[in-house]
Amino acid sequence: MDYREAGVDVEAGRAFVDKIRNLVQSTHRPEVLGGLGGFSGWFQLPGGLQEPILVSGTDGVGTKLKIAQELNLHNTVGIDLVAMCVNDVLTCGAEPLFFLDYLATGKLEPEQLAQVVEGISVGCRSAGCALLGGETAEMPGFYSAGEYDLAGFCVGIVEKSLLLDGSQVLLGDVAIGLASQGVHSNGFSLVRKIIRDRHFSWSDRPPQLAGQTLGEVLLTPTQIYVKPVLAALQGGLKIHGMAHITGGGLPENLPRCLPPGMSIQIRPESWVIPPIFHWLAETGEVNREAMFNTFNMGIGFVVIVPPSEVDRTIEWFDTKNIAAYRIGEVIAGNGELLLGQ
Repeated sequence: MDYREAGVDVEAGRAFVDKIRNLVQSTHRPEVLGGLGGFSGWFQLPGGLQEPILVSGTDGVGTKLKIAQELNLHNTVGIDLVAMCVNDVLTCGAEPLFFLDYLATGKLEPEQLAQVVEGISVGCRSAGCALLGGETAEMPGFYSAGEYDLAGFCVGIVEKSLLLDGSQVLLGDVAIGLASQGVHSNGFSLVRKIIRDRHFSWSDRPPQLAGQTLGEVLLTPTQIYVKPVLAALQGGLKIHGMAHITGGGLPENLPRCLPPGMSIQIRPESWVIPPIFHWLAETGEVNREAMFNTFNMGIGFVVIVPPSEVDRTIEWFDTKNIAAYRIGEVIAGNGELLLGQ
């Protein structure tokens, strides 16, 4: 016997590395040392910071991967993977420096997984971070043929004096919601149950979706907010807090950037909720509370700013082609989100 007979193709692994080499190198920053293929990735910390703080985050894509695999469309879920990590790191004001991925599959298909890495490289370039390395595991018997799972890890950096830790948020500050590109990467177990139980397919085109298929809308990748937000901070925009709206929606994620003794009042009528959420609520008979506790509902990221910065903040993100809305205010409370009627 040999390893190939056991289901692991070492030659396919080498072919895969060759296919992704240029994609990886396209993400490199000047601080990257060494090349692809070593046991570890090397990164020299950028200069100019007095008290640099390293910030890390890790995440995956979840069951959204099932849709990509059923449709055989793999070049966007890598963007989701990067976005889920770099947007988290961004919330404290950190600049993402480098990213590593872990890709596990039942049978290594170089063409399929090269598409995944293509998306990862697009996401890294969008966030300005280097794809420093990764790991690919071929695990026959654990995953079925054609199946794969993804996880990622990001490291960022911020000057200690500029770290946003919640203490900067003040009573009366305003929550500015930045539009999502749709469902992003959370809630897909419920999405898939609705599609399955109501006997829809990914190729169906509900009238609410303006001619797009369910698959097209649902595979739209997670928005990466890094460059416009960092540019706003570097340009002097006063931001007191930030939140990435992921699993648990606004009610779970937005209070995480508040200090003790404060809550936040949100007005859902203050922004445009994308049609896909209305369709999911109606088709799956999902009530309003469950929708807001599962999905981002059209708000992918929130910045908390002083009242004097509201107009400037909205105008800034409009210039970056990201719709921004005044969605609520910070009030006294016990760390909860109050959802208006």
